Amino acid sequence: MRANLAIEDIILIVLYFASVLFIGFRAKKKDNDAVEEYLLAGRSITLPMFVATLVSTWYGGILGVGEFTYKYGISVWLVFGLPYYIFGALFAFLLAEKVRKSKLFTIPDRLAQVYDKKTSFLGTILTLILVTPAPYFLMLGVLFQMIFNLDLKLSIVLSTILSVSYLFAGGFRSDVYTDIFEFFLMFAGFGLIIPFASAKFGGIDFLLSNLPDQALSLTGGNSIQYIIAWFLIAIWTLVDPGFYQRCYAAKDGKTAKYGILIAILFWMIFDFMTMTAGLYARAILPNLDQPIMAYPSLAEVVLPKVAKGLFYIGMLATIMSTLNTLTFISAVTIGNDIIWKLKKTHNNEAKINFYTRIGLLITLITSILFAIYFPSVVDLWYIIGTLTIPGLLIPVITTYFENLTPTPRVAFLTMLSGFLFSLLSFVLGYIFKSSDGTPSYPFGLEPMFPGLLASLLVYIAGKLRE
Repeated sequence: MRANLAIEDIILIVLYFASVLFIGFRAKKKDNDAVEEYLLAGRSITLPMFVATLVSTWYGGILGVGEFTYKYGISVWLVFGLPYYIFGALFAFLLAEKVRKSKLFTIPDRLAQVYDKKTSFLGTILTLILVTPAPYFLMLGVLFQMIFNLDLKLSIVLSTILSVSYLFAGGFRSDVYTDIFEFFLMFAGFGLIIPFASAKFGGIDFLLSNLPDQALSLTGGNSIQYIIAWFLIAIWTLVDPGFYQRCYAAKDGKTAKYGILIAILFWMIFDFMTMTAGLYARAILPNLDQPIMAYPSLAEVVLPKVAKGLFYIGMLATIMSTLNTLTFISAVTIGNDIIWKLKKTHNNEAKINFYTRIGLLITLITSILFAIYFPSVVDLWYIIGTLTIPGLLIPVITTYFENLTPTPRVAFLTMLSGFLFSLLSFVLGYIFKSSDGTPSYPFGLEPMFPGLLASLLVYIAGKLRE
């Protein structure tokens, strides 16, 4: 699909990219060489900054949200909305202040502090799988290609450089400052398209008259088991490295706690906006060949020039705010949790920034290569990412509750069993596919759930032996 943009739209989009670069490089502080400054903005993130950066980094898969809404209607709220509000609130009340109090840099740091090097290293590998930005590189490249009509490979490379180059200079502070800018743009973009669609086609009555019954059902025509499976996948929130990174960087524990709770309110508003836009796409364009292009296709139909450019900027901002965060988390994990520890330079923290920049290079090169040459693997990466949750969930969360913390050996076995059982279920599902070509997982369960059960049983058995 080629975006039909006027010269005014293109100029606005170019100005957006230029502004992101300006803000990103401008954010660098003179004392940027301090490790806490480069990795966590000096642990000085205030409440408004915390809310803006957390909200904006939560919606990188915006095209996927449009696709799901187009296919299954308002059930998108039950799948991608409500469960994340619940687990986000649990994180705020149970973990946020404890995480901030620990004064660490990463999840593997916590695993090393409470357990041992072996558990920390396995946690590092699982974290890297979880935070890979490759899917977002591909998604941004596709959108860039649509806008500028360039080759996809070139689009991926150019859009990536424009999105994360400033991280080399300003680190986490550059990430946060650009997130704040993109926070306003993503709300502005989706705030524009709904009034234009309503004015051109009609409001709620138009939607009720033109949407199929399935789109207005809370389940979207899917089984209750399917909805529950997606609901439980939201457990991801409790081990999301982006949450931990922002809590580590918050000015204090209360900033982290109340920042998450306020962010949930903004997620509710943005979810309503994205859901409504997706419903308009289904009602106005009922026969789309590519539902993943629901939002761009809607923009082509309802938006005039300038407004269309602003909407595309809103989509770009939504993807880029997540992409730069995951890229930096991946870089810190490589630099701090692998290179620094393997080289045994623990007495020289100044090296961490240098190693993190090496991590940025490694992340950029590997993610670009995956996005260009293995797009089918990238398409599966969200599923692969969920395989790491059963391994990380219990060992990570229990580190913040002394009575629940297992021994290092039990923690390692819990982590390993959770991941391996999920991986085994995933592999079997793709080996023994159903007649229509879809994976046929054992017992009809998503791969995440055998892993959760295995890790829970190992953990309970270990605690009972204690």
